[in-house]
Amino acid sequence: MSNDSRKSLVLVIGATGTTGRSIIKGLIATKTFRVAALVRPASSTKSATEELRASGVEIRLGDVTDGEDKLREVLAGVDIIVSGVVAWVLQAQKDVFRAAKAVGVKRVVPCDFATPGERGVRVLHDEKLDIRDYVKELGIGYTFIDVGWWMQLLLPLPERSTVLWKQKTYEIHHTGTQKVLVTDHRHIGTYVARIIADPRTLNQAVVIWEDEVAQLQAHEIGERRGGLPEGEEECVLTRAGYEQIPAEEVLKRLEAAKAEVRHNPDDVAAQTLVAWNGYLHSMFFLGENTLENAKRLGYLDARELYPDVPKHTFEEFAKEYYTLEEPGKLEYSKE
Repeated sequence: MSNDSRKSLVLVIGATGTTGRSIIKGLIATKTFRVAALVRPASSTKSATEELRASGVEIRLGDVTDGEDKLREVLAGVDIIVSGVVAWVLQAQKDVFRAAKAVGVKRVVPCDFATPGERGVRVLHDEKLDIRDYVKELGIGYTFIDVGWWMQLLLPLPERSTVLWKQKTYEIHHTGTQKVLVTDHRHIGTYVARIIADPRTLNQAVVIWEDEVAQLQAHEIGERRGGLPEGEEECVLTRAGYEQIPAEEVLKRLEAAKAEVRHNPDDVAAQTLVAWNGYLHSMFFLGENTLENAKRLGYLDARELYPDVPKHTFEEFAKEYYTLEEPGKLEYSKE
């Protein structure tokens, strides 16, 4: 038996998305696992899939909506499943996890990878909590992982940015002093690889975070042109450009988006606004995305578990962020 064949086989679902790509890279970098990705047959020859193959990832053709019987075949031999599915197929994970239990998968990581919080605040989070309850009732080994807010979403964008959501980055919610947990999404996979190899995290929830920052701190970094090339004259933002948003406005936007979803349940833009404004309410007004709150909810602290992982501060991230040609470009894949 080869050394590789003794390694646990990890199957990543949603491997070409932003979080999925980070997880794939993190798993490969450890050289601890064999890595596979679930890819829809229609995407089997796309460039993102070819990149996975070239990096040594085994491609297993299938879809989370295939049903339990077909999924059992796809999951044969898998030890751990990490799910990074898109929001509109969260419920399809139930078939995946039933099939996983049937074929002897040892641990599943449902799609969370967001901010911690209570039930009843965010529609999307409630759906994820329902999946967690289902996994527990199923009796399969699990780890639930949240990651706080992406660093990429907290800094104000420079004037040169052309992304449609640039103006939203100039908003300050409430007083702007509420600190939130943040993680560079490129580093999620580094922690996930450690977490799923760790017996201490079996049947536990873990929060990944790299820094805890308030909006005013983030905007102060933008004001002083953090990380721009020497001699760059562009002013990223001035305080006159900030727009302070009260809770009433966020809740008004949230209810308007929910009304759009009720009118057209397939409206992805409206679904996104429901999720976005739910996050803002949870983080900046209710203060849910903090280390203190995560621990209160029972999460293990990834930084306490893995103190050897190099520290990456928000300030360090900003220095690189403002040197990018288009800092606001988030590379989501539709593969």
